Amino acid sequence: MAVKKTSSAVTAAKTNKRPDWDNYFLDIVELVSKRSTCLRRAVGAGLVRDRRILATGYNGAPSKLQHCLDIGCLREQLKVPSGERHELCRGLHAEQNAIIQAALHGVNTKGSTLYCTNHPCVICAKMIINAGIVRIVVHDGYHDKLAAQMLKEAGIRVKQL
Repeated sequence: MAVKKTSSAVTAAKTNKRPDWDNYFLDIVELVSKRSTCLRRAVGAGLVRDRRILATGYNGAPSKLQHCLDIGCLREQLKVPSGERHELCRGLHAEQNAIIQAALHGVNTKGSTLYCTNHPCVICAKMIINAGIVRIVVHDGYHDKLAAQMLKEAGIRVKQL
């Protein structure tokens, strides 16, 4: 059976070059996103320090709760537009889950880099700031001007690949 390769993996295979660290970790969080149980958007995130993965997370309902895949999407039922009313959702965001997993297992996030398939929302941005994360690398943008403004004000570098 053929293995489907991601874009940076394909590029690396064609040029016989290994992916740089940012593309390597973005490929990993892309794989993490496949565990998502959100019906609207699959997002993966990972916290890395000194080229070591500290924790990963994907978006979905908290442990022991039913997932949207099983019971449907509350946001769809209420016709909530993307990027609005984040509290009207059963799920946690991937960034939140990565930070929570680090805390649950006693892993310090200070000075780490967050790799994420999507740019964080404002709620996640506030958590990222207080978690001591210093850099964010994302694959896709996400239209949240307040999040971008707060991250910039906090001195957190954001890089989109």
